[in-house]
Amino acid sequence: MTTRQAGADDAVSGVLPRRVALPESVEEVAAVLRACSEQDLAVVPAGGGTKLHWGLPPARCDVLLDMCCMNEILEHAAGDLVVRAQAGVTMDALAAALADKGQELALDVPFPEDTTVGGTLAAALPGPRAFRYGTARDLLIGITVVLPDGTIAKSGGKVVKNVAGYDLGKLFTGSYGTLGVIAEATFRLHPLPPDSRWVVAEVSRAELPPAAAALAASQAEPSAVEVDWADPGGPLTLAVLVEGAAAPSRAEALRALIGKGSVTDERPSWWGLIQRDEVLVEVRFPPSATAAVLDAAAGTGLALRGSPVSGRMLLEAWHTVGEGELAALVSRLRERVEAAGGRVHVLAAPYESLDRWGHVSALPLMRRVKERFDPGRRMSPGRFAGGL
Repeated sequence: MTTRQAGADDAVSGVLPRRVALPESVEEVAAVLRACSEQDLAVVPAGGGTKLHWGLPPARCDVLLDMCCMNEILEHAAGDLVVRAQAGVTMDALAAALADKGQELALDVPFPEDTTVGGTLAAALPGPRAFRYGTARDLLIGITVVLPDGTIAKSGGKVVKNVAGYDLGKLFTGSYGTLGVIAEATFRLHPLPPDSRWVVAEVSRAELPPAAAALAASQAEPSAVEVDWADPGGPLTLAVLVEGAAAPSRAEALRALIGKGSVTDERPSWWGLIQRDEVLVEVRFPPSATAAVLDAAAGTGLALRGSPVSGRMLLEAWHTVGEGELAALVSRLRERVEAAGGRVHVLAAPYESLDRWGHVSALPLMRRVKERFDPGRRMSPGRFAGGL
């Protein structure tokens, strides 16, 4: 294992670590965490670095644990539709290896050339096809983690050792590195679809909610329904993905259901992308609240993209937003979305004072879990909700 002095590119939300460790095995990760435990050093795990500015700045960061050297696909049981990979494997590299066998991990992640398996799980951002295939948490069937004291624990597929009473996969997915280090993951795969079509239509704000509800219930079974609203003052672009057998005819049926648009085999240029994430706000909501969310988002002046059928939207700023303006904007948005049964999280923003999480009803439970796994508060301290 090698270590090096930290540079400017290693900063975590502006906090510069003292050293960077680059382990090459699970055992080396465990050795680093044992040493950090003995010396009371704070550790932040990192994958491709695409989301190191997401979340709050860590209260302290002594060691950045760069997982880039743990980049092997350990096992691909094509007959069982299962793959096991180290946390530092990029999603592009994984996709290329699986495609050679006609299979895929059906997660559409932003920045796939740099985003890693571990980062995908730690940030847990759903992609467009989560509507049909589920999220990273749903496709994860086994995980190997290293706890803050250096203990190696496994759960799910190919179990060697469990931490009694805890589903490690569910706990560590979306944990932002605050409970330990994701070292390996085993996923359930799907065959690559033989054909794909997109239905693309321009719709008004009033037309979108009933169209989305009809698409979600359609027997043509779309894999994803996404909307792009680059200009909150203008129309929305609705795109529907159909995959598999008879994709062209199923797409035509969905086009007829919408009552407008065209069918194409070309993916929309904006599909599944995050283009600007200096300010990035995530909205989760019941699909039945789509109209209320659109109304709330219209007053923000931010670009909107996401899935009305999965109840997930991202808002991006295409212009500079001052600290006070952004705080007021998020407060108004959160008030209206929460009234509709949803919640608002600020994934990225250049201002530390911003309330990024709002009310988190599960925070007492999350605190108890943090205390159980990381009583010394050495893993990414302060990055998650409630200063966890």
